[in-house]
Amino acid sequence: MSPQRHHDVVIVGGGNAGISLAARLLRDGCRDVAVVEPKDVHHYRPLLSYVAGGQATLDDLRRPQVEVMPRGVHWYRDRAVGVDPQASAVHLADGGTLTYGDLVVCPGSEVDWDAVPGARAAVATPHASTSYLPEHAPEAWTMLSALTSGRVVAALSARHVPCVPVGLKPILLAADHWRRTGVLDAITIDLVVEGDALAGLARADRELRAAAAGYGVRVRTGTTVESVDADARTLRLRTPDGPDALGYDALFLVPPHRAPAWVAASGLAAAGTDGFADVDPQTLQHRTYPRVWALGDVATVETSPSGGALRKQVPVVAENVAARRTGGPVRRYDGYTVAPVTTSRRALLLAEHDRDGRPEPSIPFPDLVRPGLGVWFFDRYLEPSVYWHRLLRGKVS
Repeated sequence: MSPQRHHDVVIVGGGNAGISLAARLLRDGCRDVAVVEPKDVHHYRPLLSYVAGGQATLDDLRRPQVEVMPRGVHWYRDRAVGVDPQASAVHLADGGTLTYGDLVVCPGSEVDWDAVPGARAAVATPHASTSYLPEHAPEAWTMLSALTSGRVVAALSARHVPCVPVGLKPILLAADHWRRTGVLDAITIDLVVEGDALAGLARADRELRAAAAGYGVRVRTGTTVESVDADARTLRLRTPDGPDALGYDALFLVPPHRAPAWVAASGLAAAGTDGFADVDPQTLQHRTYPRVWALGDVATVETSPSGGALRKQVPVVAENVAARRTGGPVRRYDGYTVAPVTTSRRALLLAEHDRDGRPEPSIPFPDLVRPGLGVWFFDRYLEPSVYWHRLLRGKVS
């Protein structure tokens, strides 16, 4: 690669957000789009929770990156290490530089093991796992399905976690499995939730609490895991009533996340954003640098990040990049997000809402907040096909 190349639009990140946006820009007539993405394998990440719950395999959610990269895109198989927004330049790990007309930052977020001392060591043992990393999701189901007695703790962080409620899927799928195999009464299940609710939509929260109660799950909200002792299999907690400790035989973690360090180092974060890209939550345009945009898990959009939210964010960025250049009308994002959560091995609900927690159902009928078989089937079997054949091809509106 030459030391410097220029592209009309440079997209940093080749996940759901980056590929969907690149395809949409090409469909809208942009003919010079570059994507910076070092990984050779693309993951449909929503299926990871099903892998951890024993209803999918990693093969179900993987495709070669070359198969999903839109035709006509300039793909740089490299890692971004910094941005100079003053010079409109992206610096790559191999020493090269890309300059841009517009830059879209969507590298996602990453697990922040440092935020919970001992958590990394815990998931290296057979007694703890997570669905938020592909290498650990199969281990989660191995751990959960083998349990016939003891204490299970599911700990859900609220710190920048993509689609936190989906972290409930593996534990509720496992609870139904334990009931079906006749061992549920011998298992104590503690759900430790850092936030105040199980879902951002009040009615969905009630449904999920009812489902948890049906399995005998003890729900503890407003409770933070401060550290993990992997040898003693003990969590140190901060609760509304003070410090506490909780032992476990199996631990399922939804860990805190953080933005890639280069986002803040490049001046794209701001005070109060915890290192995430400082964009207008409605237009997704950077507050300081008008030719920089961000969407997905790395963007501060004042709503729970989710793959479903990208269906609304991608068209906003695509149209607003053009509007910035032509002076046309600006499209706005209302904070729509969605959390699909299983309540059993054959039922699922959708919590769809805007950034203020108001219901925003994608269809008026049937009632998707009521757990059902049809919604589960769509989420597990049909939505992946929609993802591969429509979303990643820019067919979003």
